[in-house]
Amino acid sequence: MAVIIAVAQQKGGAGKSTLAANLAVALGFPGKKVVLLDSDPQQSLVRWYGLRAEGTAPLEFEASSGWRLSSAIDRHRRSADFVVLDTPPHADTDARIAVRAADIVLIPLQPSLPDLWAAEATIKLAEDEKKPYRIVLNRMPPTGRLRDVVTAELARRKAPVMKETLGNRSAFATAFALGLGVTESNPRSAAADEMRTLASSLRKLTAQ
Repeated sequence: MAVIIAVAQQKGGAGKSTLAANLAVALGFPGKKVVLLDSDPQQSLVRWYGLRAEGTAPLEFEASSGWRLSSAIDRHRRSADFVVLDTPPHADTDARIAVRAADIVLIPLQPSLPDLWAAEATIKLAEDEKKPYRIVLNRMPPTGRLRDVVTAELARRKAPVMKETLGNRSAFATAFALGLGVTESNPRSAAADEMRTLASSLRKLTAQ
């Protein structure tokens, strides 16, 4: 049975689709079957997947919404090792379907208080559905007052945060523009190391 990972965040521009794509690629190594499902009406991943060239890492992809989304999740749950879901940037029906089906919900969060406030709706959705969730700090600068303010606020709230963070690195955007994960386009980069480390922690967290 597959581990279902829903990547969700109400605020647009938080790096949700980029995280879903890169995570799906990274979870595929070594030798795991990964399915990436896009239920975001912006369909960024549809375009990303269309750019993938022959010879890249094997990855199954499907764009689904509404009742088809539940059917797709159930179908792939039986045959894959991981199913990664990119959800709509608002708490609508498809987001609830994805969160309800998930074994874990990942919430990408940029280092700003508006992003944290916007994440509250997604956190509430996960809590309402009684699903475990983790915040992934994304586009993080190495130092800075804003980083300190956000991490302190998360600590005050006792929010579950992945210890692995993703830096504000151009390698992620470059890889996405090529239809690749950063572990494919620039495997020796700091960005690739961050993504592999995050994927490894998620495997341990979900016992895969």
